[in-house]
Amino acid sequence: MSTSAALKPAALEPDLAAVKQRQHGAWSSGDYAVVGTTLQIVGEQLCEAIDLRAGSKVLDVAAGNGNATLAAARRWCDVTSTDYVPALLKRGRERAMAEHLAIEFREADAEALPFADAAFDVVLSTFGVMFTPDQDKAASELARVCRSGGKIGLANWTPQGFIGQLFKTIGKHLPPPAGVKSPAMWGTTARLEEMFGGVAAEIAAEPRMFVFRYRSPDHWLDIFKTYYGPTLKAFAALDASGQAALTRDLLTLLEEFNHADDGTIVVHSEYLEAVITKR
Repeated sequence: MSTSAALKPAALEPDLAAVKQRQHGAWSSGDYAVVGTTLQIVGEQLCEAIDLRAGSKVLDVAAGNGNATLAAARRWCDVTSTDYVPALLKRGRERAMAEHLAIEFREADAEALPFADAAFDVVLSTFGVMFTPDQDKAASELARVCRSGGKIGLANWTPQGFIGQLFKTIGKHLPPPAGVKSPAMWGTTARLEEMFGGVAAEIAAEPRMFVFRYRSPDHWLDIFKTYYGPTLKAFAALDASGQAALTRDLLTLLEEFNHADDGTIVVHSEYLEAVITKR
């Protein structure tokens, strides 16, 4: 080893437990369900991509307020819905009760699922598990609880899409912890191959578009500042001048992606829909 290499300081490992605690605080703040409910179509489309069959045992991981959960239950599956934010599970229960759907709701950490190996035919996550600090551990858990021949269905925001660029914009004003992988990496086939290639018989991934529709740029900003954890926490951490700068950058980003010309917001946001068949 050269002298210069020996003197070079070792890269510090991120404190993933501390990151998880901060993330838990972010997703517990506001009310993600206000945004989450608008994403329902993604859960429906993912269940169709999987070709979900009635009677399947399905686990929804980091389920939020239950979009994929409800979609699977509507297809007569035996569904367990999990999240580590009790308030979001409560919102999922309320939705299930309104539709008279029999669903089990359990508080659970995506990085340490409280289920036996091969307990489920299908494991789902829509814009949920991608936010885990320890990505490899979470991926390993998804694969562990899925039976051989079963399927793991994921919907993850891509780095180049609108939400991926939203994360990048927030990161310019409030840098993420060093060493923590971007959630948007889950929205790339290369990263899915890294995490699931060793256990997958097949990984089928296709880019899809979700369309955010809001009354105006100010309406979108108000909703995301008030209810969407990452944006809410970013504004809370900045002083007045920092908040003004972030607001300007977010409105610029909206203008770049907005397809509407009538004052409303019609923003196409790319995500990766992936169906992983376990060996």
